[in-house]
Parts: sequence; C-alpha cells; structure tokens
Amino acid sequence: MPLSDVKCRNARPGSKLQKLSDGGGLQLWVQPAGSRLWRLAYRFGGKQKLLALGTYPLVSLADAREARDEAKRRLMAGIDPAREKQDSKDDSRDNFRVISEEFVAKLEKEGRADRTITKTKWLLSFAYPGLGDQSIRKIDAAAILKVLREVEVRGRYESARRLRSTIGSVFRYAIATARAETDPTSALKDALIRPTVTPRAAITAPKRLGALLRAIDSFDGQPTTRAALKLMALMFPRPGELRAAAWAEFDFDNAVWTIPEARAKMRRPHSVPLSAQALAILDQLREISGHGSLLFPSVRTTKRPISDNTLNAALRRLGYSKDEATAHGFRATASSLLNESGKWHPDAIERQLAHVEGNNVRRAYARGEHWDERVKMMQWWADHLDELRLLHHDHRYATRDAQYM
Repeated sequence: MPLSDVKCRNARPGSKLQKLSDGGGLQLWVQPAGSRLWRLAYRFGGKQKLLALGTYPLVSLADAREARDEAKRRLMAGIDPAREKQDSKDDSRDNFRVISEEFVAKLEKEGRADRTITKTKWLLSFAYPGLGDQSIRKIDAAAILKVLREVEVRGRYESARRLRSTIGSVFRYAIATARAETDPTSALKDALIRPTVTPRAAITAPKRLGALLRAIDSFDGQPTTRAALKLMALMFPRPGELRAAAWAEFDFDNAVWTIPEARAKMRRPHSVPLSAQALAILDQLREISGHGSLLFPSVRTTKRPISDNTLNAALRRLGYSKDEATAHGFRATASSLLNESGKWHPDAIERQLAHVEGNNVRRAYARGEHWDERVKMMQWWADHLDELRLLHHDHRYATRDAQYM
C-alpha cells in the first residue's frame, strides 16, 4: 500500500530498523535512532542494489517519488543510477574549484607572500563561474579561452594573461596529483591580446631628481612618511619591502638591512648595505617608531604597516603626478644613474636591485659576489644624492672623482 505524508510524519522508531514501502522499490527506512531515510531498491546487471535518495522530511514524499521515477528512467536507458551518482561525487572531488583551493593551500604551506596568495585567489575568482564546478579532466582550451575573453572585454589584458598562467599552474598541479593528463593553457599562449607595457614613472634627470629630493626634505606630512621617501631614494628597495620593514631586520653594528625570505619578492633573503645617511635617518626614526616592531606602522594600529598607497599619495601631495614619479620609480632612477656613472659593475647594481639571475649556476656562484663593491656603491649613491640636492638650474652637473672605487 502506498505511503502518505501522514504515515511518513507519524512513523515512530522502534528497537529495529523499519522499512515502509511506497511501491516500485521506494522505501522509507525508520532507524532506531529516529532518522528516516529514503532508499530505492532495484536490480542492475543481475545484482540487487540500493540507492540513497535523501532524508525525510528534507526530501518530501513527492520528491522521493520523483527521484524514484527518474532512477527508473535511467535504468531503462541502461544506466546504473548508483554508479552515476558515485561518478558525480568523484567529479566533485576533481572539479576545478577543489583542485584550485588545494593549489592555493600548497602555496600557503610553502610560505608564499600574503600578497601572492591574495593575488592568486583574486585571479582564480574570475575562473570559478565558468570552470569551478567542472571536472578538470573535461575542461578544454576553448572553455578556458571563454573565461579569459570575459576578462579581456573589460580591458584587463594583463589580468587575462596572468589568469591564463595561474590556471595553467592549477592544471600542472592536477597532473602531478594524477587528476589531469594535459595542460590546455599551453595552446592559448598567443590567443590573448598582448598588453602595452607602461613603465612606472621615474625621474632620471639629475636636476629634476635634486628637486624631488629637496621637495621630500620639505614634506610636511607624517614624519615617518618623509623618512620612508628618503630611504626609498637612498636604498631603492621594492616599496612593499620597505613599508613592512621591521626593526629586527636591521643590524646597526654592521650597517646591514636584511630583508627576510618571507618578505622578499624573489623568495630569498636580500641584504642592503646601509650608508651613513641611511643610518642617520633610521636613528631619527627610532625615536618615533622604535618602541614597536615596525618602522612604518599604520596610524590606525601599530601592528600593521602603512598602506600600499601611502608613499605614492605623498608624492602626489608634493605635486608629482603618477606620470612623473612613483615610489617604485626610485628603483629605475637608481638603476639608470648608477649604470650611467660607469663606476660600478653591472652585476653589482643588479644584485643590489635584487633581480633574479636566470642561470642557476651563475646565481649560485654570484650569491656572495660584489658585496664589498655594493657597500662602496651605496655610500657613493647616498653622497651623490646629497650633491644633487645642491644642484640649481644655473649650475653645471658634475660628479666626484673615483674615490669610492
């Protein structure tokens, strides 16, 4: 006799499992513990099988009957509904979102920078609507290109290219964990619009640089921000490395700032020789922020550094547009003028900029190279900046002799 909603609601547990039949193999199992489960008994390939259809009352009697009828249709088509359901579960474990999250977790365990993790998650968020619930084995180049085109149409050409690279990393991780055979992104290398690279604005003319340095000296904002701009000019690190600098990273006895691997962009420690001028600024800065762990704490909390935009905002306040000067531009300024001076080995300059050497053998060999030269170079650079501060429009540009060589 078919079940009714009243009978299902009033079914009470007993000391043993009760099976209430609705017909066509559909049963409501009433467990001794009180739960009521829908089950479909059927035969496939000559074997008795069972399919779970959910829990009552979350799955109503009408829903259970509909699921039974759909399972019967699958059986008539020669499909085992229990096997199909299991395959679907397997696909969910191998879908793009699950594997992407595993890949991000791997990056976190490797100690990648927070900014890298955040950027990776942000990029993958563009892929999830189109690819997230698909089995990674079933995703082809055309499906990925569709996702990338959706980013491109917004004018985000560089983001589209980085997304392709990130999706490729997820696929290579899936290959390594035996959940994919190929990386479809390799076929898309030339399919995307190549963005026009706009270099960060930097001042390289000596007189204009002198004017910028004088403007920084007269900056009337936060003293810590003024100190940060001065140190950017003197040491030309990556802005993120300086703004998050901690006092524990500085060896004042040996005049060295060591940026730890966890914060260095190239994922290895980077040492910066400290000139006399840099040490003097740091001594003044310690009177302001030396009581905490960070050189440049946020005005809101001493536990976090100043924001990404603080230094660029200060340059705008000084009257320099984003097309004239940026915090990152101090690196290009130093690179250009140090190379133009002809006083320093190009490798010493590259090492001070913490650029990666492409050749593994040469990189290993050069790890300790040029330190003495870099110490002299950084003091020469600091003295040179002092000279540029004194330049006026009617003065002829001159350099000192090779006393630092």
